[in-house]
Amino acid sequence: MKQIRPKKTWKLLFLLGPFLVSTGLVVGLIGGQWGIIPLLFLIPGIVIIITWFIWQSQTTKWWAKRSTQAGTNALLATLAVLAILGLINFLGSRYHFRTDLTEAKLFSLAPQTLELVKTLSQPVKVSIFDATQNPQDRDLLENYRRQNDKFQFEYIDPQARPVLARQFGVKQPGEVYLEGNQKRKLVQVVNQSDRLSEILLTNRLEQVISGKVNKAYFLQGHGEYQLTPGENGISFAVQALNNKNFITEPLNLAEQGKVPEDANVIIIAGTKRALFDNEAQAIQEYLKRGGNVFLMIDPDANPKLDPLLNEWGIKLDNRLAVQPASDYGPVVIIVTQYGNHPITKDFGNNISYYDLARPIATTPVNGVQSTPLLLTKSFPDSWAESDQKSEKLEFNEGKDIKGPLNLGIALTRKVSNAPTPNQESRLVVIGNSNFVTDRLFEKQINGDVFLNSVTWLSQQDQQPLSIRPKEAKNRRINLSTAQAILLQLSSLLVLPFLGFLSAGLLWWQRR
Repeated sequence: MKQIRPKKTWKLLFLLGPFLVSTGLVVGLIGGQWGIIPLLFLIPGIVIIITWFIWQSQTTKWWAKRSTQAGTNALLATLAVLAILGLINFLGSRYHFRTDLTEAKLFSLAPQTLELVKTLSQPVKVSIFDATQNPQDRDLLENYRRQNDKFQFEYIDPQARPVLARQFGVKQPGEVYLEGNQKRKLVQVVNQSDRLSEILLTNRLEQVISGKVNKAYFLQGHGEYQLTPGENGISFAVQALNNKNFITEPLNLAEQGKVPEDANVIIIAGTKRALFDNEAQAIQEYLKRGGNVFLMIDPDANPKLDPLLNEWGIKLDNRLAVQPASDYGPVVIIVTQYGNHPITKDFGNNISYYDLARPIATTPVNGVQSTPLLLTKSFPDSWAESDQKSEKLEFNEGKDIKGPLNLGIALTRKVSNAPTPNQESRLVVIGNSNFVTDRLFEKQINGDVFLNSVTWLSQQDQQPLSIRPKEAKNRRINLSTAQAILLQLSSLLVLPFLGFLSAGLLWWQRR
């Protein structure tokens, strides 16, 4: 029988060392735990490799050989590459860098969401009761978690964990719940057509964190918009406020006589008839004790609130705002310039528009601070028209007012003899009301103007304001039938012919 020489035996033992180390690494990486089993492979393997190197260094001068040096250089280069790749992966897992190249930032969180999530001081968790994980929903949740490790989420199969599903009161697959601050709220139900909404999730997150419920009253009884769906309804605005943790109720001051004590905001939207004197006085007294009012008054309306408006230095101009360059008609005012105010701080150059609007003028009043909100600076040829009955709108010097015009204004005033220091009352006046109707609420950022105004009026300055839904812009090219046929023929005949012609000319040159 052929005997194995000692040198060959050591070589076989050395091969056993890398084998054991590799096995230990694989077991540890796959199992995710570096317990006793991976160590039983790693430690003997490392001992064998170290012993082999010591024995080789004592018996032979293998490190001086050219082959050893070349092998060592190759090994070091390989280890350096592996170390660099490992470092890149480590940094990539610790520090995320993503760039959203879409025009509408479809895959980025809104600034309002970022502001809220980054300031989380207590853990919150989203539980999605669904057996399948939608990549779009998971990517949105990962975006939240990247901003703050206090935000966590979990997908739960209600069939595999029925006890937990019963604890949450799950009625159907796809229900999404948010937990935090010892509260639990249903966010929405996701399915194939309705994916997880950043708007709903952020609003529920705000509700869980703040723990405060605000109450907004809509004045009724003078031709104001109804709170239910319909041609003259503002149900979308009401629902949006409910989503932002507001309780909304109608208010009839002629019956109640005074503003309720729990009112955070009084909203007067599109009043057509004058208020009674006692109603106007009740709103005035409400503002004096630190209340907040949102007035949306159309050009043809006179709510008889002159004493209140004079107190704040506001003058409702009876002229009609005209913008001849507007694509929607001269009396539809397009606004892309906004004042420097918390209500409009994230609007940029986005569009809001107002069908039949009146300018708002102000005079200085001691203790009142005012900030313009809606400006027509983008259309310098705008003006305020005094003759609204004329079929032909023309600027008349001396009667009309040259633009730019201010269609909205936000005001604050310190409350005298207030129980708390720095208490103030707030007022927002906009010379148009139909921008908040169901027909126009979701157009451009009209809804943002309303929601941000109500949020600021409720004195929730520390809370994020409204979030616009992101929509991909339509970039499709609409071709006529003739153009489609021409494009098809050019791709099937013209382009191949040009290719063959170029190849033929090239062959003719080189033959």
